[in-house]
Amino acid sequence: AVFLAIGSGQAAAADGDAAAGEKVFKKCAACHAVEEGKKKVGPTMFGIWGRPAGAVEGYKYSSAMQEAEFSWDEEQLTGFLAAPKKHLPGTKMAFPGLKKEQQISDLLAYLKTLN
Repeated sequence: AVFLAIGSGQAAAADGDAAAGEKVFKKCAACHAVEEGKKKVGPTMFGIWGRPAGAVEGYKYSSAMQEAEFSWDEEQLTGFLAAPKKHLPGTKMAFPGLKKEQQISDLLAYLKTLN
């Protein structure tokens, strides 16, 4: 089954490949670690699935991320990974987004393993 994130037109992680997603994560690894408690330019992705936005202890988030009232799930991550500044105006994440739906699906499958 393929689930669509409402309003974004992006296919979600239902059909993602975690091994392929780990390769896609190389685009993220310059700024994000996958180890618990490790910060780089951005917060760790360890435990991202289900975590409230802006909730990594000791990381200085943008006001937009601090005030976001959602937890990271398939819909939120899909929208954010496709177009961060459109999905959450005011975010300080400089990455322009992933354009390929399969890369997003694969990356989501990989992020689910980081718990």
